[in-house]
Amino acid sequence: MSGQDHSSRDPSQGSRGFARPAEARHSSTDGPQRRHQCLGFAFVALLSFLAGMTDAIGFLRAGDFLSFMSGNTTRLAIAIGEGHGQDVARLASILAVFVAGNAAGVIVVRGTGERQWPLLMVVAIVTGLVAGLAGAEPSPWSFLPLVFAMGMLNAAVDNVAGHPIGLTYVTGALSRFGKGLGRFLCGDLRLGFLVQMFPWIGMIAGAVTGVFLLQAWQEAAIWAIGALALLLTLISLAVPRSWMRHSFGLGRP
Repeated sequence: MSGQDHSSRDPSQGSRGFARPAEARHSSTDGPQRRHQCLGFAFVALLSFLAGMTDAIGFLRAGDFLSFMSGNTTRLAIAIGEGHGQDVARLASILAVFVAGNAAGVIVVRGTGERQWPLLMVVAIVTGLVAGLAGAEPSPWSFLPLVFAMGMLNAAVDNVAGHPIGLTYVTGALSRFGKGLGRFLCGDLRLGFLVQMFPWIGMIAGAVTGVFLLQAWQEAAIWAIGALALLLTLISLAVPRSWMRHSFGLGRP
């Protein structure tokens, strides 16, 4: 009837009164969300690649892990138990410097408007200084600035699409993957746990690359760490500010 009141029509209906599919209503946001997630996970893999390369080069050059603090904690405990005072002092310093680097990374990110590139630029500069000053037979203490830089690196990504991500350590990632796999086998068919493999893959690929670079370039291999950090800085500069929260968990809602 022409006098029928249409004011109560469902807003999800089109002009002819046909209901729109839910997929159509969300299609305008699905595309950007996927791009944000793809960027986030790809960047996580690259940052973990950088950490793995640094860890391998640092361990083979100085005998200490530069980002793998679980290993250094175990080594510290052994040094304490065996009474090796010099090793205790060095390893305790590495752990303290790594924690300080994490704190400094958060301060840098928040102090620069929740952006990554200033933090990554600091990592590149620190790496360049270590590469230029370490020499052919570096002291293990000379790599402490790289430990600080690897601590800072953890502040570059907080989470991706709500998934907590660790960059310089993979124990947590493997644990979250294993628990997710267990839930999957128990009937929870969500596959979000698969994303935890990105940092692990990046870390192991970077470590293998670091070994090859060290074999080919010797002490000059450290420059490759700085070059990759600089490349990541440039990539971060190209990311729109509006993508920071969705891709990297940075910024406030």
